[in-house]
Amino acid sequence: MRIVRITPSPEPCQEAGWAASQWHLDDSVTREFVLGLRPLGSLLLLDGLKQPFFKIENHLYMLKGLLGDTSIRVACHRDHEEELEEVRRCVEGQKEC
Repeated sequence: MRIVRITPSPEPCQEAGWAASQWHLDDSVTREFVLGLRPLGSLLLLDGLKQPFFKIENHLYMLKGLLGDTSIRVACHRDHEEELEEVRRCVEGQKEC
């Protein structure tokens, strides 16, 4: 999976000390892709819903999105944005998570 574009998140969270962005991907989010990111944090995967949803939480960052979508929302505590580099490498498959 490749990140083709990063845009500001439509949900503001700066006031809570977090920075969020939407990572647009070159393919659709699949269950297998989400399971591959599981080592990044605690996983909530609701794939039995009409619109399957996932969220991966770590104390420094969070990823969430919908299965079948071509983007994910990524939020990170503003004092630890360097952690997103590891997340990016995992998402793009450059590093095994």
